[in-house]
Amino acid sequence: QVQLVESGGGLVQPGGSLRLSCAASRSIFSLNVMGWYRQAPGKQRELVADMTNDGTTNYADSVKGRFTISRHNAANTVYLQMNSLKPEDTAVYYCNYRPANYRPGDLYDYWGQGTQVTVSS
Repeated sequence: QVQLVESGGGLVQPGGSLRLSCAASRSIFSLNVMGWYRQAPGKQRELVADMTNDGTTNYADSVKGRFTISRHNAANTVYLQMNSLKPEDTAVYYCNYRPANYRPGDLYDYWGQGTQVTVSS
């Protein structure tokens, strides 16, 4: 089992910044992906950004140029720096850990409890 603990959410004004952190209790896959997803009320959960432990990144089009994902592999930690935040970024943000060869429906797919990000004036 892998436990994920997120931190860093909160309330911020439009145009502001937040940094999310997620620490995994351990890493059990030699090649893995850690990432961030979000779910707004009434919407499906969507990928925000993810990153393999060898440095490959992937971003949703809606956050490119504003959000940056990074990792500290030795500490099993992933970060999401969010700049120029917009009201439409408001959602619960979830951390995810899975093997790099993950396919939908695979057993090994770990999630954090979620952290609320609210962008409002």
